[in-house]
Amino acid sequence: MNTKVQDSAALAGRILLALIFIISGYGKITGYAGTAGYMAGKGLPMVAVLLPLTILVELGGGLLIALGWKARWAAALIFLFLIPVTLVFHNPTGLAPAEAQQQMINLLKNVSIMGGMLGLFAFGPGGFSLDAKQSA
Repeated sequence: MNTKVQDSAALAGRILLALIFIISGYGKITGYAGTAGYMAGKGLPMVAVLLPLTILVELGGGLLIALGWKARWAAALIFLFLIPVTLVFHNPTGLAPAEAQQQMINLLKNVSIMGGMLGLFAFGPGGFSLDAKQSA
């Protein structure tokens, strides 16, 4: 495959993977109190610590991936972050059928994103990235 096509696909893929985290992290800043209440309602302890960490992982990790700087490590961090997030917030067990179906969709979305993060971790961010510029 042509290297420019491959690097362009990697760039587009990184941006598409990162977008959900950038938007979500920013949304947690602008809706801080509501997000804190939602997390507390799910029984999470130390929301005052976990919410800023969540914003850091989502917004910071998303930006690192989009820019392609330390992208492998950001992808690994987001992969690990998604494990407890998916289990806590998207567990369809014991829910009414319509809500269970929605949570199953969200669970599978997260599992798919985790696959993308593993691919980024394994193969790197491509040539159109800050990581590639530093090694050149």
